[in-house]
Amino acid sequence: MRTRLSICRKKRRFASETDAIATAQAAAITLRPYRCDRCHLYHLTGRTRGKRRLPVAG
Repeated sequence: MRTRLSICRKKRRFASETDAIATAQAAAITLRPYRCDRCHLYHLTGRTRGKRRLPVAG
């Protein structure tokens, strides 16, 4: 499924997956990064059903 352009424009963009993962691990809620098929950068999503979880930072 393709990301809607209006959604892409509203989300924060990360240049690297490493930056997105670091932000996701620091968040108070469970987030995961994904590569956007519109801007080709990384965004974060709260949709984690059926997806791999990030390792716990520590």
